[in-house]
Amino acid sequence: MTLPRRFTLTVTCPDRVGIVADVSGYLRDSGLFVEESTQFGDLNTGQFFMRMVFTSNDGTFSSGRFAEGFAAIAHRLHMVWELFDDDVRPRVLILVSKHDHCLNDLLYRYRTGALRMNIPAVVSNHMDLAPLAQAHNVPFRHIPVTNNTKADAEARLKEVIVDTNADLVVLARYMQILSPELSRELAGRCINIHHSFLPSFKGARPYHKAYERGVKLIGATAHYVTDDLDEGPIIDQSVERVDHKQSPKDLTAVGRDLESQTLARALRYHLEHRVFLNGLKTVVFR
Repeated sequence: MTLPRRFTLTVTCPDRVGIVADVSGYLRDSGLFVEESTQFGDLNTGQFFMRMVFTSNDGTFSSGRFAEGFAAIAHRLHMVWELFDDDVRPRVLILVSKHDHCLNDLLYRYRTGALRMNIPAVVSNHMDLAPLAQAHNVPFRHIPVTNNTKADAEARLKEVIVDTNADLVVLARYMQILSPELSRELAGRCINIHHSFLPSFKGARPYHKAYERGVKLIGATAHYVTDDLDEGPIIDQSVERVDHKQSPKDLTAVGRDLESQTLARALRYHLEHRVFLNGLKTVVFR
């Protein structure tokens, strides 16, 4: 018995009447079964976004033939579209420094299959988390960074990205700033977790600053990296209420959980092709 093959089609194009009908009609005529269909038209930008998941049951599906047949619709509707085979797991390169909570969470979800990805390597500017990566049978690359070696270190990082054929780079509390050039090269395929509900309390010791200001909400933000530091399109955010009884240590513990959960959720959305760039914002089909 041939198991159904599952594919995800993503579409971005100028909004107009009949897009869903045209695409779903093509899938129907091709003998493909639609399992999920989500769409959104942005009235402000005039852009239309759609995600369709479909299966092919007869084992004869060809992405090349699909593209040839779909080309006429895509051209007529000025589409930017991609087709993803769910059997092909994206290759995710994880960058980290010394904080282990996000990396530990991602490695656990990877090992249990909760996040469908391959991790070709964990890269760090310190050696502290090498045992954690090795415990999950994930290669560890050490690229030390000093004020005098930043350019050389980033050049080595670029080589690793190319050598591992990484589809996505995740900054899991990587405490180094990527250059504007590398940030632009990785546009739309580099996710960062920020230890605050942006834009508040940037920089070092955010939970101590939050404590000093007596905040009642703390949070975490996962966003795409751009050359404008911590201003990239936001994928997901989380917040939790706190009060005067909680110390900076307490807030840090709450923040660790929020960061881990928010990063994992944002990564899952990306891996499942649920995130669409919409100018400075994102459309996320949860």
